[in-house]
Amino acid sequence: MLADAAVFRAFGVWPTAAVTAVTAQNTMGVEAVAVMDPGLVRAQITAVVRDIGVDAVKTGMLGSGEVASVVATTLRGLPAVVVDPVLASSSGTTLLDADGLDVMRSRLLPVATVVTPNLAEAAALTGLAVTDRDGMVAAGEALVALGAQAALVTGGHLPGSTVADCLVADGRCRWFEAERDPSVHTHGTGCVLSAAIAARLALGDGLVDAVQAGHEAVRRAIRAGLAIGSGGGPVDAGAVLSSPAS
Repeated sequence: MLADAAVFRAFGVWPTAAVTAVTAQNTMGVEAVAVMDPGLVRAQITAVVRDIGVDAVKTGMLGSGEVASVVATTLRGLPAVVVDPVLASSSGTTLLDADGLDVMRSRLLPVATVVTPNLAEAAALTGLAVTDRDGMVAAGEALVALGAQAALVTGGHLPGSTVADCLVADGRCRWFEAERDPSVHTHGTGCVLSAAIAARLALGDGLVDAVQAGHEAVRRAIRAGLAIGSGGGPVDAGAVLSSPAS
């Protein structure tokens, strides 16, 4: 949530937040998880919508089927919903239970303007093997068939010197490619991507332009990554519009 807020402020939009779960974690991994009461999650969202209003939404970790169900219901009818399907931490800790995965497929994807899974998340949501570019396209098409308006399958975990993301929308696939940055400080790239897309959609961009802005934001955030802790450090979510001096 700190990363999301930093991205939103960098793009000049005002962040509000509904806490769905609390984790105890560091650069080495997740040590504990507590999922919020679903009623409180609903109250947080409706309080903001009723008073302040919403121009775009992004979801992140939901934790349980009950919370995912509340979020899907409460977001229905809101503009520009970006679903970041956080299923597990980088260290492998499960962050959404099996019921939550079912709810995401059946109820959250149909309200999504775009869903932004990595390879493992795309595979879990579709049941397909997503291990190459053809698999990314197939998974994107399957996610759209499940109800999402568009799917951006990110390919950062594929080997090679080029990082490629596949946007399936309007019956076609568009590729967004960049040279791979050698930094090991990449924690938070998914958050930066989905938050940047949501910010640009809130500002009135079309989806393709918003995805391009998100793709570039991730590259800048990785280049400004922080070598903190004993594991892989985080990207600098506040550096999404500028890169560190070379």
